[in-house]
Amino acid sequence: MDNDARKKTLDDWLDYQQRIHPRSIELGLARVREVWQRLGSTPPAPIVITVGGTNGKGSTVAFLEAMLIAMGKRVGCYTSPHLQRYNERVRLLGREASDSELIDAFERIEAARLMPARDEIALTYFEFGTLAAMWIFAQNRLDVAVLEVGLGGRLDAVNIVDADAAIVTTIDLDHQDWLGNDRDSIGYEKAGIFRAARPAILGMREPPAGLLAEATRIGADVRRLGIDYDFSVQVSAWQWRSGDQIIDMPAPMLAAPCQTGNAAAAIAALHCLGERIGWNPSAMATGVRTARLAARLQRFARPGTAEIIVDVAHNPQAAGVLSKWLEENPISGRTFAVFGALADKDVGGIVAPLSLRIDRWHLAGLDILTSRGLRVADLRERLAAAAPPTVALETHANPCEALAAAQRRAGEGDRIVAFGSFYVAAAALDVLDAGAKI
Repeated sequence: MDNDARKKTLDDWLDYQQRIHPRSIELGLARVREVWQRLGSTPPAPIVITVGGTNGKGSTVAFLEAMLIAMGKRVGCYTSPHLQRYNERVRLLGREASDSELIDAFERIEAARLMPARDEIALTYFEFGTLAAMWIFAQNRLDVAVLEVGLGGRLDAVNIVDADAAIVTTIDLDHQDWLGNDRDSIGYEKAGIFRAARPAILGMREPPAGLLAEATRIGADVRRLGIDYDFSVQVSAWQWRSGDQIIDMPAPMLAAPCQTGNAAAAIAALHCLGERIGWNPSAMATGVRTARLAARLQRFARPGTAEIIVDVAHNPQAAGVLSKWLEENPISGRTFAVFGALADKDVGGIVAPLSLRIDRWHLAGLDILTSRGLRVADLRERLAAAAPPTVALETHANPCEALAAAQRRAGEGDRIVAFGSFYVAAAALDVLDAGAKI
C-alpha cells in the first residue's frame, strides 16, 4: 500500500481520496464493480431499495428509513452529499457510521484497489464512499439497505447492486453536463436503476417519455403515481391508496408541499415488496410522522429575531417548491435570501420562481469552499440578468458572511432563507445549531 494511504483519521482518508483521482466526478461502473468484486461482492442486504430522481431523494430515503425502523427492520441507508459530517452519508440501524467503521472500510477498499498482481484501479471520492457503505452494510446482517443515487442512475456507483425495488422521485433539469439537456435524456439516465420484472416506482404524475421508454425496454414492473397508486391530502392528514388498499396517514413533519408525494412513493415501494417486507400501515404512519432530515425547510427562531429557513434547494424545480411554501406561509415582514450556487447550476432558473418572494438578496461566493463553486461576482452577474432591474442585493465572500449581514438587517417579523447549495445550507447550520429550532 502507498505510504500516502496509511492514514489514521477519517479526515486524513477523505483528503487522500480527493487527491488521488484527477476528477471529482467520473461516471461508470467498470472500475467500482471490479473493486467490489475484489472485496467479495457481498450484497449489502437481502433487500435493496434504490432511490433516484432530481429532487426528493434524501427525503424519500428518510421516510423509508423511519418506516422500516418502525417495522422493526435492521436498516442501512446510504445518502449524499453530507451537510456537516461525512458520517451522515452512512446510517446504520438508525445511527451514523462511526469514524472507526468508515476507516476500516476505507482500508479494505484501498487494499482491494491496489491488490498485488492486479491492475491498480482509480476510484473517486464518491466511489470510495459507496463501496464503504456496501462493505459496512454487508458486515451488519441488515434486513434492508436503502441506497440514494448520487448522480443520474445508469452509471452511478450505487447501480452495481440490483435493486429489489427502485424509486425515481422527480425528473427536471439539473446536471445537464452529465445527463443531457432535456427531461427525456435525464429520464433515460435515471431509469437505469430499474431492473427487469422488479418494481419501478415513478413518483411523478407526468413522467417524461424517455423514462417510460427505458423502463419498458428494461422490462421493469412500473408503478406510476396517479395510475397504480395515488394519494389525497386533507387539512392535517392524507390517504394513500392502491387498488382496494386505502390507508390513512398523518401529515409529515417535513414541511415542503412535495413531502407527501415523497412519503407516498416510499409507501408504494414497500407495498410492492409485499410479504418480503410485511405490510404494516401503523408502522408506516409512525415513520411518516417521525421522519426528519436537516436543511429541508428547516426552521430556526429566537425571540426578537428574524426566523431563519435553511433549505438545500439548488435547481429550478426545488426553487419552485420553496417559492410555493413561502407563498403559503406568509410573514408580516421582509424576506431576505442568503444564496450561493455551484458553477454548473441554472442560476436564472432558480431565481425566477423566487424573484417576487425575496425582498433582498445576500449573495455568497462558494469558490473558496469547492472548486465547483461560483464566484460571487459571477453569481451577481447571473442573478442580475434574471431578476427585476430594481433587485436589492449585496455580495459577500462566503455564506457565513452573507448570513451575518442578513441577520444584521433583518428583525423580528422578518424571514431569512438560506439556500442554493448544500454548501450554503451546511454553513448556515454550522452557525445556527446553537439556536432554537421550531
